[in-house]
Amino acid sequence: MLATLTGLGLSAAAGLNAFVPLLVVGLLSRYTDAVPLGDAWQWLEHPATLTILTVLLAVELVADKVPALDSLNDTLQTLVRPTSGGITFAAGSTSVPVDLPPAEDVVGEASAATGAGGVGLVWVAILVGALVALAIHIVKTLVRPVANTATLGCAAPVLSALEDAVSFVTSLLAVLLPLLVLVVLPLLVLAGVLLLRRRRRARALRTDAGPAPGAPGTGGGESGR
Repeated sequence: MLATLTGLGLSAAAGLNAFVPLLVVGLLSRYTDAVPLGDAWQWLEHPATLTILTVLLAVELVADKVPALDSLNDTLQTLVRPTSGGITFAAGSTSVPVDLPPAEDVVGEASAATGAGGVGLVWVAILVGALVALAIHIVKTLVRPVANTATLGCAAPVLSALEDAVSFVTSLLAVLLPLLVLVVLPLLVLAGVLLLRRRRRARALRTDAGPAPGAPGTGGGESGR
């Protein structure tokens, strides 16, 4: 169970920022004993991988805070974030604190399953993680343009910073305190539902308002007399 919660938390974080959870897992695995990665995921802690992820994260942090550019970035990230979610879910299924006995049992069982030919389980984990990240990415992509329009672009840096912070905190909790994912994940789902409802309400209001008086087809101006 802890392994599943870790994977869910990391993949959800990837839906907000593809590179934060990958860096969290890689850095904790390399410099601490908190993340015992399986053999298939050792490349995440390699210095070259960490360097590339750091550069990509820096680009993401800038691009996601500029109005209009953030929407383009979200489009480009449609493949990247689900991929990150799949990787982090699969890697995170063995990335649990070693000081928790249940976690050690899960890691051992997962390793044994993989060694016994449980490759299919790994792909299931990748698929689940990709779907979780994709769902959160879609909500983020739908909400951001509406917020930018309503605030003349002022919302972009604020929302982006908030998303980065949530992604970082969720990644840490998923690895160090996976049980808290049971609290964080429902909150993310609730926030997504509320934001989508607000987006739908805003679109409905614009539709009901119709074209401005005097616009073509409204009967305003000289043509309507």
